[in-house]
Amino acid sequence: MLAAVKKPHINAQMFEVKCDAPDSITACFSDRFLQNIKVVDEDETLVNIFETDWYTKIADTLTNGETVRIYRENAGFTQAELGLQIGKFTRQKISDIEDNRQSISKDTAKKLSKIFDVPVQRFLQPQDLAPMIPKHQAQPINDV
Repeated sequence: MLAAVKKPHINAQMFEVKCDAPDSITACFSDRFLQNIKVVDEDETLVNIFETDWYTKIADTLTNGETVRIYRENAGFTQAELGLQIGKFTRQKISDIEDNRQSISKDTAKKLSKIFDVPVQRFLQPQDLAPMIPKHQAQPINDV
């Protein structure tokens, strides 16, 4: 009897190699892995998306819920998985947050910032941040 096991095809990155490699090494990888390799030239520079003009323009239009959805999808979580990571949130509650039917509490924003390893400010509106800033930092400095 012959048994065959099929595994689902994944598009996830298997590994990354960062180095200055000679063309012969690059060619070896290309031969072995065919189209599953991406070679980044030295001239190509990686940038922090949060420092780009594009992000600055779009950040003002994003809602807190859209921000949660972007981070969740980029991390590969389902709504149910993110709900469990936060702590007993249902899939529906995450859906309500992402669709802006429910606001994000400061406590939830703190949990999201830990899960995604980003500043808590990413999940709060500016008016929500004022109580979180210590008073000595929130007061304007007047030169005498």
